[in-house]
Amino acid sequence: MKLHTHEEMLNTVIGKKGTAARNEFEARLKAEIEAYQIGEAIKQTRQQQNLTQKQLGERMGVQEAQISKIESGKSITFSTIVRAFKALGVKTAALDLGSMGRVALW
Repeated sequence: MKLHTHEEMLNTVIGKKGTAARNEFEARLKAEIEAYQIGEAIKQTRQQQNLTQKQLGERMGVQEAQISKIESGKSITFSTIVRAFKALGVKTAALDLGSMGRVALW
């Protein structure tokens, strides 16, 4: 049995680097990872404040199930991020745009 590297499998299944399919896959993957990281930041902030998902949901005006989705990186929109962090009492937030610098969100 021949073993294949991760890169070889991606090349075979999705396409080689630089192809439209591979670029689309990598962009989607990057967006999903970023959404997960934002959800984790919300979760960690909530836990540091000893709040349950239900309590955060009450502060945001959403159901506990929605908080679970947000913390797992699903249902993440800009307005949801702002509402969550404001409900958690986070005073300021900034978005890092890499070489373009940082932008204050609120």
